[in-house]
Amino acid sequence: MLNLIHGIVIGLGEKVVIIKSKTMKTKILFLSILSLFFVNTVNSQNRTTVIASNSEISDNLDLKAVASIFGESKNLENFERRLNDPKLKISNLDLNDDRQVDYLRVIETIEGNTHLIVIQAILEKDIFQDVATIEVEKDRNNRLHIQVVGDVYMYGNNYIYEPVYAHSPLLFTYFWAPNYRIYHSRWNWRNYPSFYYYWHPFPIYRYNRNVRVWINYKNQYNYVNVRRSQVAINLHRNVRANSYEISNPERSFERRNTNISNHYELDRSRTSNGNSRSENNNAATPRSTTRTDSSTPRNNNQSASPRPNTRTDVATPRQNQSESNTPRVRQNNDKTPRNSNPKENRNSNSRR
Repeated sequence: MLNLIHGIVIGLGEKVVIIKSKTMKTKILFLSILSLFFVNTVNSQNRTTVIASNSEISDNLDLKAVASIFGESKNLENFERRLNDPKLKISNLDLNDDRQVDYLRVIETIEGNTHLIVIQAILEKDIFQDVATIEVEKDRNNRLHIQVVGDVYMYGNNYIYEPVYAHSPLLFTYFWAPNYRIYHSRWNWRNYPSFYYYWHPFPIYRYNRNVRVWINYKNQYNYVNVRRSQVAINLHRNVRANSYEISNPERSFERRNTNISNHYELDRSRTSNGNSRSENNNAATPRSTTRTDSSTPRNNNQSASPRPNTRTDVATPRQNQSESNTPRVRQNNDKTPRNSNPKENRNSNSRR
C-alpha cells in the first residue's frame, strides 16, 4: 500500500521512497546548498582568527610595563615573579608556539658599578631566548643611568626606554651593598615556582588593554636610540641566549618589517598610515630636551594616553639634564609562597 503525503510517494515495507513533487526537490536542494555555504563561512572565519592572532612578536611584551614593575620590585627575584604572575599577565609571548605564554627567567651579571639584568624566555630544557635587558650603571658622580633595551631580534635595533622613576626603587638600595649576591633564576623548563601556571596568549588588542593597567604613569618612559653603557654591551655579548633566533632567522624584526629599524618606528608608521590600534600603548615620544610627561596615578581602571598622531624625527639619546632625577617607586608586599624545595638548574645559556 502506498500513502501520498504532501506530494511525496512513500513506499511501505521494502519499497523505496519516491519524491514526485518538483517543488519539494527544489526546496531540499536549496537548503542543502545554503547549509554547505554556512558551514564553509564559519570555518573560514575560524581560520582567519587563528592566522591573524599575535603576528608581530614585539607587540607581545610591553617594555614600559617591564620598566614599571622593575622599579616596584623589592629585588630581582620579586621582579621575576611579577614578570610571570598569572594575575598581572605582563607578558604575552609564546615563542615556541605551544599556545602557552612562555615563562621569563631573570639572570644578572655585574662588573664594577654596572648591573646587567637579562630577561630570557624558557623554550625547552636549557633552551632560552633573550627578549630584553635592563642595564643599570652608576657613574663617578653616583648618578644612576637605567635603560630597558629590547633584544634586536625581537624589537629591531636600538629600541630603548630610559625610565625616570617618581621614587627611588627599593632594589637599588641593595645593588651596591658589600654583601650583594648576584641573582640567577633557578627555574627551567617544566620546573617553575608554585605561584605560576600557564595561560593562553591573548589577542593583541586584549593584551594591550590589560598591560596598560600595570604601567605606573607617575614615572616617565623616555625613548632613546643609543645604549649608554659599553660595559653592559660587553657583558651582554658573553651571556646572550639566542636559540630561537638561530632556529628561526626568518622571523627577525628586520625580516618581519622591511625598511623599519625597530618597534618604535613600527608604531609610528602605524600611526602615520592611520592603521594603529587605539589600544596600542607601546609608542612614546622621544625626548630631545627634558621631558615633562603628564602623570596620572595608577589604578586598575586606568587607560593609557593615546599615541600622538604627529610624526617627529627620532630623538637623540638624552643628555644629563634629567639624570638627577632619582629612581623610583612603590614597594609591593604580596608574598605568594614559592616551592620550598625547588629543583635548581643553573645550566649555562647558549651564547653568541
